Amino acid sequence: MKIKFILSLFSIIWIGLIVRVFFLAVESNSYYTKLSEQNTMKNEQIAPVRGEIVDRLNRPIAINKLGFKILLAPHLAGKKKKEIFDKEIDNLIKLLPKLKKEKIVKNYLKKDSYYNHNFIDIIHFVPYDDMLAVYTELSLRKNIKIVPAPKRFYPYKNIGAHLIGYVSRANRKDVAKDKTLELIGYTGKTGIEKYYNKYLQGLPGKRKIKVNAQNQEIEELMYKNPDEDRKLKLSIDMELEQFIAKEFGSNVGSVIVMNVDGSILAAGSFPNYDLNIFVSGMSYKMYDDLSSSLDHPFTNKLIHGLYPPGSTIKPALGLLYITTDLSEKWHVTCKSHLPLGGRIFRCWKKKGHGKTDIIKAIRESCDDYFYKGSLVLGNKKMSEGLKRYGLSKKTGIDLPNEFIGVVPSREWKLKKYHRIWSIGETANTSIGQGDFLVTPLQMAQETALIATGKLPTPHIAMQIGTEKYIPKAQDVLNAKEKKKLPIIKKAMYQVCNSPHGTATNYLSSKVTLAGKTGTAQVVGIKQDIKKRKLEHELSYYNRSHAWFTTYGPFKHPQYVVLVMVEHGGHGGHAAGKIVSNIYNKLLELGYIKK
Repeated sequence: MKIKFILSLFSIIWIGLIVRVFFLAVESNSYYTKLSEQNTMKNEQIAPVRGEIVDRLNRPIAINKLGFKILLAPHLAGKKKKEIFDKEIDNLIKLLPKLKKEKIVKNYLKKDSYYNHNFIDIIHFVPYDDMLAVYTELSLRKNIKIVPAPKRFYPYKNIGAHLIGYVSRANRKDVAKDKTLELIGYTGKTGIEKYYNKYLQGLPGKRKIKVNAQNQEIEELMYKNPDEDRKLKLSIDMELEQFIAKEFGSNVGSVIVMNVDGSILAAGSFPNYDLNIFVSGMSYKMYDDLSSSLDHPFTNKLIHGLYPPGSTIKPALGLLYITTDLSEKWHVTCKSHLPLGGRIFRCWKKKGHGKTDIIKAIRESCDDYFYKGSLVLGNKKMSEGLKRYGLSKKTGIDLPNEFIGVVPSREWKLKKYHRIWSIGETANTSIGQGDFLVTPLQMAQETALIATGKLPTPHIAMQIGTEKYIPKAQDVLNAKEKKKLPIIKKAMYQVCNSPHGTATNYLSSKVTLAGKTGTAQVVGIKQDIKKRKLEHELSYYNRSHAWFTTYGPFKHPQYVVLVMVEHGGHGGHAAGKIVSNIYNKLLELGYIKK
């Protein structure tokens, strides 16, 4: 028995040893091979070149300037190699005197560590012409590596700035979301550059190389190119953009020229700024001056500017009136004032408009008609209808962080302020005042709805690579609304063409237009004031915002042109000339045929 036990124990030990030898010799081979490869093989990522942005006629809007970045070998900042480090930095400053030594050292120390064996990016961009004269000398230095590094450039500078957006250095939050940014360094921050950042950025290439114990390259084993030839084509026309910027001049506000299918032909938020300052960096003073301006140049007023719509809401609200509890024959007798809820609601015309129906109410912008109509319709039907027409929600434009505005209602007020709704607020909402807030783009979309009967989705991209953008429109009107829409269109025609129209005297367009002016109050008028000051008598920031939204040609609508001038006073007076000149330019450029 003892002999059997000893033999069995001996056999088990030998079997265990044989299994272990097999594991070490065969099974562990692939594991140790990988470890060995890690010691001799090195994988590098190759940064992709950001895709270009062009306008509808292929004019370059955002391109890449050719240049280089400079990298320095790691582990040179310690005591043993400090002399080498200082010598390399001083040599760079001598060859490229525009560089700042403090910034270079800071960039190096930020990434230098015992665990980092890769060259460190110390100079993000050196222009091609500057590098050309010193390239040969720098490329011979073993501690220096020169790598092609394009830099974003905006040839039109400030034109269309809020649509295009800009790129700048990626921060920690950006890198946390996308590790590729550690390699690229820049990312889209606003506008189209941000919305289509993933496409424009592309995917990096790969390179596998063999290195020795000193981390020196011996052989290239594999090379895969990064994404190339990515182009984003926009629907905007940069010649028209330039024209609009010139026409708008020193005014503050926004302009939108949109095809009725939703494609943006041109748009501007004013004042604007040179996009290139964010790529190269700006001084603290420049940033403070821009950010502290009362005219808010950093705000994209097209989608982030929230304003009371004033009388521009009347066509949409009028359509609700005549298709729900009222008819197109319903009329009021405007006496210029309406006592309601313990206060007086005034119409803008001191003597009143007299007998007024829907056509006259829109043509001459009679407030009294809409006050009284709102009391019949009620806030619930008004707010629900206007939301169905696209207000108080995103338009869906391909720009980041679009605001939705507010169509005030009983439920909204209770939830936000924990207060009950008053009948006076219903009347105030009917003329686009009070808590009612919209963006200029929402009102342009609303105008397109009236022009065509369909609610378009505004968009700026025309073609992404080889994929064309297909316009989308929503069918939001019911059968009765579609049937009575021509009544509203007729009224808007008379706004621009009737002797009594609020815009007629301010237009010089060669295109027959339909539209609606609006004057949105910035400050309330006290009840005890009998005689209201004229707009030009008020201090600038107390003047009303001036709206003018239009579509044309009237019989066959092609384009919506909307102008909103902050503190501009009356819509027709402030915006009529600008709107007229834009339509005349559309004729000149061939977008509208005579």
